Amino acid sequence: MLAVSCAPAPNLTQTPTVYLQQDYPANMIPKDLQTTQPKLYFMTDRFLSDEWTDQEPYSSNRSPSMAFGEVTVSFGKDKSWGNLVQSSESKERAKDISLKITDADELIRFPSTPLLFDLSNTSADAKNDPAFRTYKKREMEFKNALSNLLKQSNKRDVVLFVHGFNNEFDDAAYAMADLWHFSGRIGVPLFFTWPSGAGGLFGYFKDRESGEYSVFHLKETLRLISQTSGLDNVHIIAHSRGADVVTTALRELLIEARGAGKSPYETYKIENLILAAPDLDFGIVRQRLIAERFATAFGQVNIYVNKNDGALGIAQKLATGQRLGRLRSSNLEHIDKAILERAGNVHFIDVENSGSSVGHSYFRQNPNVLSDIALTLQSSAKPGAKERPLLPLAGNFWRLTEFYPFDIRPEGFGQPEVAERVGN
Repeated sequence: MLAVSCAPAPNLTQTPTVYLQQDYPANMIPKDLQTTQPKLYFMTDRFLSDEWTDQEPYSSNRSPSMAFGEVTVSFGKDKSWGNLVQSSESKERAKDISLKITDADELIRFPSTPLLFDLSNTSADAKNDPAFRTYKKREMEFKNALSNLLKQSNKRDVVLFVHGFNNEFDDAAYAMADLWHFSGRIGVPLFFTWPSGAGGLFGYFKDRESGEYSVFHLKETLRLISQTSGLDNVHIIAHSRGADVVTTALRELLIEARGAGKSPYETYKIENLILAAPDLDFGIVRQRLIAERFATAFGQVNIYVNKNDGALGIAQKLATGQRLGRLRSSNLEHIDKAILERAGNVHFIDVENSGSSVGHSYFRQNPNVLSDIALTLQSSAKPGAKERPLLPLAGNFWRLTEFYPFDIRPEGFGQPEVAERVGN
């Protein structure tokens, strides 16, 4: 058991607007998950830390092998479940609810990849390789563990979060805690944490390459999830550079499925793909995703955009290409609009006018955006449905109103206070 804690500990993000006029769905959460010390699950290809410290069990260095594990996150010191529910429905809290990782446990360690192979060997010879047999054994262990977790959840779904640039292991865990708790703790919370957080002058470029390094391991993770017994749906939330890791991995999996004559949607069971402030070059998105009918493989794709996103503005200057997360309808050519409208399931959600949305982490720090993500995970409703009353703009663009999802200001609702964390 690896004991870890984050100092200073962050606080649970502020209450989403949706719970200021309706109850937090505590009665829908299984008894075993009604706790202030829930377990979250992770898959990582980060290298183990050089020293076991209370801050990080894994470093920002790359590992050739994946690890599956669990962390326990404490929601407030000596806080009861009833107190937590009450605080999850309150705009103003008497006391901040600190988040703290209290335990981390690595449950499964996969063999290093690539596995050894010889082009002269037959497939039968490869299957007799000890490393191959061990890898297959670890795959089965993971699927059995995930299948048991699905049986304990209120929905047989997996909510998978993939973080962005300059995030450490604990950053990913705390973001997952915010998202999962305020979604109503649906499904199994699993975060894929890749070796970002290089820091320094060239940290952004180092992290970009580490994201490319992790594509294979994320593909393996998605394959294993989709093959797990009892799974109904997968919901993926990717932030910033994590959107590049996710879409690259998915693109390769979709090509693979289509090449085998299979339906990507039926194969990988991804109902909602959420790209929050995606750090992607839109020109590349046009040629590698839109042109290849990428969106047809999912129930829906929700893309949160903000033209005032400062972090993406810097990334746009560094990389020169129009960032997807700063996209406006006016940036689209006629052919883009026509293709997206025919696709029907790609939705751009403009958060520009939703309170203090200039921060890059608005997907979990802006109560309106977090409300829309929670409603999407709970219902899989499309924009404009009664469950998600977004206002239509031009084409596939939608807008969050100031007090979304309500028409009037909820009691106690004020301007959100966004405290930017290091990285994005």
